[in-house]
Amino acid sequence: MARPPPVDPTAATVPATPFDAVQAGAVYRAIFERRDMRHFVGGQVAPEVLRRLLHAAHHAPSVGFMQPWGFVRITQPALRQRLHAAVEAERQRTAEALGEQQDAFMRLKVEGLLDAAELLAVVLRDGRERHVFGRRTLPQMDLASAACAIQNLWLAARAEGLGMGWVSLFEPAEVAAPLGLPAGAEPIALLCLGPVAGYYAEPMLAQQRWARREALAACVHDDAWDRPSALFAADANADDAAGA
Repeated sequence: MARPPPVDPTAATVPATPFDAVQAGAVYRAIFERRDMRHFVGGQVAPEVLRRLLHAAHHAPSVGFMQPWGFVRITQPALRQRLHAAVEAERQRTAEALGEQQDAFMRLKVEGLLDAAELLAVVLRDGRERHVFGRRTLPQMDLASAACAIQNLWLAARAEGLGMGWVSLFEPAEVAAPLGLPAGAEPIALLCLGPVAGYYAEPMLAQQRWARREALAACVHDDAWDRPSALFAADANADDAAGA
């Protein structure tokens, strides 16, 4: 069957006007106040709110418009307990792999699977190999696209006053089996979602001195990797002057 002729993308567009100050401020506030939450206070997420969050996730950008994501909502307590056991087993294995950092890692709270109001598994769906557009040389773009969906959900959760935590400490097969995933589908995240007492003032791992945020200037380059960007030259000069 012949495909219909392409639609002119400029025929019907939303005006390219910037948000006003209040609207733009809300977007940036959600970005900067988003936290990877580990502490939840139980409660519930209203079905209409959860639908809004998933709707936001489903409107994420994806390479080749492949939309590789799928979501499994965990509603059975026994299934939640089984997934928690899989995470705990990997937490122990990760601690052993960290060597001298093992004790510090074991003191961290790394998940809230049993405390959050909702638990969602994010899955890369099967059949992704048929999508070649944008993935012929970079097949990992399916994962990148799904990460955009998770970020959309995260920001929408902050706008709704909810906390969310992305848990990746698990052996994929130990999550895929109880979820009944088909061959070729791959779990990439367990998302803890629900009411929280408050958001961390800074990322929890920064609070615990596990890591720190890299300086933006160290991450931006002009034209080549060894050329610091001129965008931040003034900041560097100011730092030099302050240290003089």
